[in-house]
Amino acid sequence: MVGTKPMPFGELVRSGTTYGTFVGLGSTVAAEVCAIAGFDWLLFDLEHGAGNERDLIGQIAVAKRHGVGTAVRVETPTRIRCGRVLDLGVEAVMAPRLDSAEEAAEFVSHLRYPPQGDRGVATYHSAAAFGLDPDYLSRANDAVVAIVQIETQPALSDVERIARTPGVDVLFVGPRDLAAALGTTPSPDAPDFAAALRSVVTACRGAGIGAGVLAGDAATAARYVQMGFAFVGIGSDSAFIAQGGRQAIRAVKALT
Repeated sequence: MVGTKPMPFGELVRSGTTYGTFVGLGSTVAAEVCAIAGFDWLLFDLEHGAGNERDLIGQIAVAKRHGVGTAVRVETPTRIRCGRVLDLGVEAVMAPRLDSAEEAAEFVSHLRYPPQGDRGVATYHSAAAFGLDPDYLSRANDAVVAIVQIETQPALSDVERIARTPGVDVLFVGPRDLAAALGTTPSPDAPDFAAALRSVVTACRGAGIGAGVLAGDAATAARYVQMGFAFVGIGSDSAFIAQGGRQAIRAVKALT
């Protein structure tokens, strides 16, 4: 709803089951369509998506205008990249392909100002209302949300320590990458993949953090929720267009 203030992302993660989608087209209009559609959060994808930092400016703005949470997946979780997307006003940052608790701790440090971390300090950016928000620096460390992807065998082997890394808020399974690493298919019906999913959920429950995963469709998303995942992505902006377009053209050809 236009004008609705978004729930702080940390509260969103702790509020129960939430649903989001990945936005990769780099389009402000596509982001607004997804926000209006009713998702709880949008994740803007700089790893596989077509967008860039400049595209994020409008995308973050329209999501917030509709009361939707905002996250960015960076292509590499370097200090500068993480700081730049946070300066643009995003609430959560996702790091792909981290392999250990040590890598997770380094990532977390890039999201926080000293002395808790090493994020560069400035206030002439959107997140700090271009210097007009006197309290931004004092609350930023507590407000930011760190999402670590579990996509490799080393990460799976270290999942309990990663989950307990201070400052990590969500572990998020990248199904295709993790399944490829395990030599299986990204389906909850595949025994090895299902076992990996269960180990992630167990680690998250033990650490008291969120368990997340990306599903390609609503039916798979529902199965993930039944397994214990509560931070669930469904599809992407480009996938919705591709699937909707194919369905429409096949339907009309079948009728004519």
